[in-house]
Amino acid sequence: MKFGFRKPSLKKRISARTSIKRQVVHRAGLKMPRGYGWIRNPKKYVYNKAYNRTSFDIFKVLKKLFK
Repeated sequence: MKFGFRKPSLKKRISARTSIKRQVVHRAGLKMPRGYGWIRNPKKYVYNKAYNRTSFDIFKVLKKLFK
């Protein structure tokens, strides 16, 4: 598990936005409402919940500083 700030990866950011799986799910109308991730994949939901609480994005910190 990661503690502290996350290292940004431009490659991962682009691939997440342009993935085929994401496009198919989005266009087929199979999107779950926000907050229902635990139904689709409970193990991933628990991991992501803990990860997001123990780490932070450096860009969000910078954004708050210069707001």
